[in-house]
Amino acid sequence: MPFRVVIAGGGVAGIEAALALRALAPDLVSVEVASPEPTFAYRPLVVSEPFGRGHVHVLDLHEITADAGATLRIAGLSGVDDAGSRAIFDDGTSAEYDALVIACGTKLVSAVPGASTFAGRADVETYRQMLDDIDSGEVASVAFVVPHGPVWPLPIYELALMTARRPSKHEAELTLVTPEDEALDVLGPAATRAVTALLAEYRIAVLAGVLPMGVNDGSLTLAPSGTVEADRFVALPAQHGIDLDGVPNVPGGFIPVDEHGRVEGLTNVFAAGDITNYSVKQGGVAAQQADAVAEVIAAEAGAAILPEPFRPVIRSVLLTGSGPRYLSSHMRNGAELSSVATTQPFWSPPDKIAAPFLAPYLARRIDGALR
Repeated sequence: MPFRVVIAGGGVAGIEAALALRALAPDLVSVEVASPEPTFAYRPLVVSEPFGRGHVHVLDLHEITADAGATLRIAGLSGVDDAGSRAIFDDGTSAEYDALVIACGTKLVSAVPGASTFAGRADVETYRQMLDDIDSGEVASVAFVVPHGPVWPLPIYELALMTARRPSKHEAELTLVTPEDEALDVLGPAATRAVTALLAEYRIAVLAGVLPMGVNDGSLTLAPSGTVEADRFVALPAQHGIDLDGVPNVPGGFIPVDEHGRVEGLTNVFAAGDITNYSVKQGGVAAQQADAVAEVIAAEAGAAILPEPFRPVIRSVLLTGSGPRYLSSHMRNGAELSSVATTQPFWSPPDKIAAPFLAPYLARRIDGALR
């Protein structure tokens, strides 16, 4: 019998794992993808929607899983029976596995009380209305806020930069507030220098190294001290893990894994993507985790490969309103090995999510529109 693989999650990590297994062990594994939603949404371009420059692409998961040689179950993971090697789903069903991949993502929650949260498509119209209010002169100042905790900060920089570059009859005073030591320091010193220069060029003030506590009467309280005054406040959501019966977690609800994605304390259970305890929550990183997991599973199923551990290379495209910036940081054991920031792409395809299997697949399906 084929080696039975269940992948819980129909997002970037889940689909990358399915595509990788098809490439690495096509005749050795059977793959079932379980997702509570029947569609896959390519979300990084959601920041462009308020400006009319792009949109979220939505694809049918039935078609994607068929292309990956997998089957699809519409259900969410609710728990794991480790002793019985069984995945338990929220519709009351279950599935036996030889390997389980937990890639179900996280919960997005508002993290700055009193601020407007930009978490995705549901918030596009609210942001669009704020742009109209800037045009009318009703809004003269906006603060863009990165919350404390696990969060991918790049989208708030994109919103701030594209707002600054947008033609308007009235110019708003823009401020970016972040607990980061420096602007986008997760992507290394080259990115920090490039982004700092852009923020200065676009006349966006920056307050770094502060914790945003909450907004009251047009004032954002900061810790350890200080305030920021503005007419509107826009914040990113924080990410929390999902409680799964029988699955260990660390503070924040994230799943602890080793360098090959194995879940600590469980047998033949892996995790990849934002649900893990790796600090960077980003699509390209999720894909790299999924690839490391797929290599281990393929080897255990009998494929002649030597699994490589997860060694993150963070690649990202920063939308600025005047041409993208391509940013990359290579980390090893917590130390940075290289950092790059250019106006020219240096990976292929040069999409927002740099995923070895998913990115080329999406480029074929969407015909380059992701760029």
